[in-house]
Amino acid sequence: MAIIGALNNLRVVKEVDFGVYLDGGEHEEILLPRKYVPENSKVNDHITVFIYLDSEDRFIATTEKPYAMVGDFALLKVVAVEHVGAFLDWGLLKDLLVPFGEQSPTMEKGKSYIVRVYVDTKTNRIAATTRLDRYLDNTPGNFHEGQEVELLICSKTDIGYKAIIDNTHWGVLYFNEVFQPLKIGQRTKGYIKKVRGDNKIDLSLYKTGYEKVDDITDTILTALKAKGGFLPVTDKSTPETIYKMFGVSKKTYKKAIGAIYKKKLITIENGGIKLAGKQATK
Repeated sequence: MAIIGALNNLRVVKEVDFGVYLDGGEHEEILLPRKYVPENSKVNDHITVFIYLDSEDRFIATTEKPYAMVGDFALLKVVAVEHVGAFLDWGLLKDLLVPFGEQSPTMEKGKSYIVRVYVDTKTNRIAATTRLDRYLDNTPGNFHEGQEVELLICSKTDIGYKAIIDNTHWGVLYFNEVFQPLKIGQRTKGYIKKVRGDNKIDLSLYKTGYEKVDDITDTILTALKAKGGFLPVTDKSTPETIYKMFGVSKKTYKKAIGAIYKKKLITIENGGIKLAGKQATK
């Protein structure tokens, strides 16, 4: 059965001058217009297509992929506001509707918003909403400290960035622990820092504990060798400087330096760190 709002691999059942018809199961035959038909396609071939409704509410297929599918969260731009709601550019010929009742705040043409794409069960039409909370879980889930997750940066608050975790939960990245520029709508790898007693989730952009320390020690030693055995970075360097050089937090950097120093691979100078002994000449 063809699923609306998703990619489907459907069989060609009939060729016509204006395209081909695909087997849509209970939705019967679905037209793939000629301009989207892959070259040399024939009856019984399978084609991967996205299914949605056209302007006359008929099922139609396209080989173009939208910026977001049903169930996805994404940052999309308003291209028009009309009497039924706002319309978003989502990469297809037919723009994506956000009904006025699904807008909070009211959308403006030219601005971009984080939305969730859904199917209106009454009409089978694909639409979007900015009312995200109804689609995100308020329970802590099965997350654990240090777990790698995918983040979608959604908004700024007084304390940090709100982000959607793995399409399921809200989390927070605190400003004082972010040492790189972030943009609304950006997707980035992150880590679970803590699941709090109130079920809220604290996030980090960096691995925690000695797993990350082990990763960064080789990076530091390689950087030292590339720079002739000396780097002008100390425990007084700014978090931004350390992140720019090594891609880690200052706390992780200091742990790594301590581990390398204990192995007598470096010496700590007033103005930076230096490879020790024979290491400096390799």
